[in-house]
Amino acid sequence: MQTDTYYKNTTIKQHDITASICLDFFNERLRVDDYRGNIQSMVKAIHDLIQQQNFSKVIIKARAEHLPELLSLGFLPEAWFSRYFNGSNCVAMCKYYSNERKRSDFWVEQDRIMDQIHSNPPAKQETVLPESYSVRLAVPEDCTRLAGLYSKVFEVYPTPMNDSDYIEKTMENGTVYYVIEHQGEVVSAASADINQTYHNAELTDCATLPEHRKFGLMKILIDQLEQELKSRHIYCAYSIARSLSFGMNAVFSQRGYLYQGRLIKNCLIFDKYEDMNLWVKDLSSL
Repeated sequence: MQTDTYYKNTTIKQHDITASICLDFFNERLRVDDYRGNIQSMVKAIHDLIQQQNFSKVIIKARAEHLPELLSLGFLPEAWFSRYFNGSNCVAMCKYYSNERKRSDFWVEQDRIMDQIHSNPPAKQETVLPESYSVRLAVPEDCTRLAGLYSKVFEVYPTPMNDSDYIEKTMENGTVYYVIEHQGEVVSAASADINQTYHNAELTDCATLPEHRKFGLMKILIDQLEQELKSRHIYCAYSIARSLSFGMNAVFSQRGYLYQGRLIKNCLIFDKYEDMNLWVKDLSSL
């Protein structure tokens, strides 16, 4: 497994700034996950790295109070993470280095999908697991079967989820997976990538084999992950969904998540960069 062909986590350290960043080679972007110190110095250091790597997008997970300064430095807000920093808000501040990356190809169509969801909000219904299915917390012994599931569902994906060693490493680092089985086969799975510093979690890696999608299995997995997170005192849950997917956006709306922005050409999925909608939920109200 060569995760450094996908991404590399590193740190910018200067006399007036410290920042934890991810060099995301697969998606040709740089993401700032944490920082403190002089913001102008950080932005200059980011610009230098962007030129070295030939990336086309920067995302800063910024404290809400830093929004004005970052606006003055050419960054624009794309999404709002309520209660991300141990209860304080985070805003995704973005900057682009190519016109093609900045331009959304399907913005109006994606707005129509969101208008449809907002105008006819689906009522939350209790989904019952079919009799021949079972749901449980995944264990390291499941990694090979999980990799098999992800390789069948995703031809192209932003992280190497078709690699069992990579999945096992994410488990070791605290990511929680839930799986649904049918006749001994893992047919659906989802995970929660937990940030132990700021006590939030991203619900991600949602996958169901096509022949099993009619049963609403993802709703069951999301409910299970939410209960697991709340038991660990993680109250900020969020997820990003393909903006062109009515189904996944409707699922999060139905489960009580709030739409809080759209990240332009954020992830390489299938055959192109896709815009991603951000959904956020306060689990303390469950």
